[in-house]
Amino acid sequence: MSIKKTIGGVFAAFLLMILSVELSGILTSGLVVIGVPVGICNIVMGILYLAITWFLVKILVKKLFKSKTEEMGMPKISIKRRYILLAVILPLAVTVSYLLFVKGEFISSDMTGAGLFSTVTAGLFYSGLAAPFVEEIIFRGVMMHLLKKKWNTAVAVVAPSVLFGLIHIMEIESPTPVSMMLVAVAGTLSGIMFSLIAIKSGSVWNSGIVHAIWNIIIVGGGLTIAGSPVEGSIVTYVLRSDSVLLTGGQFGIESSLVALIGYLAVVSMILLSMKRDHTANEVIA
Repeated sequence: MSIKKTIGGVFAAFLLMILSVELSGILTSGLVVIGVPVGICNIVMGILYLAITWFLVKILVKKLFKSKTEEMGMPKISIKRRYILLAVILPLAVTVSYLLFVKGEFISSDMTGAGLFSTVTAGLFYSGLAAPFVEEIIFRGVMMHLLKKKWNTAVAVVAPSVLFGLIHIMEIESPTPVSMMLVAVAGTLSGIMFSLIAIKSGSVWNSGIVHAIWNIIIVGGGLTIAGSPVEGSIVTYVLRSDSVLLTGGQFGIESSLVALIGYLAVVSMILLSMKRDHTANEVIA
């Protein structure tokens, strides 16, 4: 595959993701207009976002790359128990570290009824399941495998991870330079972590489950840890700290030093495991 087609494929995958979220939003807005509860709309939008992405990715892979999704790290869905365990341990370790070692106070939003249902469904079905799996399909599926075929694993891991970090800056309204730097670093490192999980396990479904459970626990709207009360969160643990390394700046604790240590720990663990596997294969050979 030529360099032009490879780079074009990367951008096509990125545009496909944007198109999917816009289409799912437009289709769901029709339900809002006719009075369907927001909580139900959140469920529908999450399902549509994932379904539209998967449909368009299959077309892109088949028609443009003359390939199959299985060859892009997307085999039949099967998630290994070790990654489910990792998916739970990582965000819980970060959460518990804050609750035990960083002073703060719990502030309840006193959410009830429709507001509570809306928060829960958005946290579970959209930001908790659809968005993470879509991102894994695009970044650790299509992009990573295109770049790996053209260049090497290092380029395939790092380049989409840097892009993954940069696009998260767009989620911040009027970002400060410090917050932009923190998000770029955290996004790149977490992207490398998800990439290594996908490579080690041979499937984006394993990196997807780690990504999904992280989102559900950390940003799902149940218990949110932040420097100030978060609108749309059931309970906020408000940190009594002005340190951006602890609060993560404008993006929140996903870009904090605590989260960075978590990402780095997983990256180190997987790299060590890969090194052991390589050594074992050399011995067997």
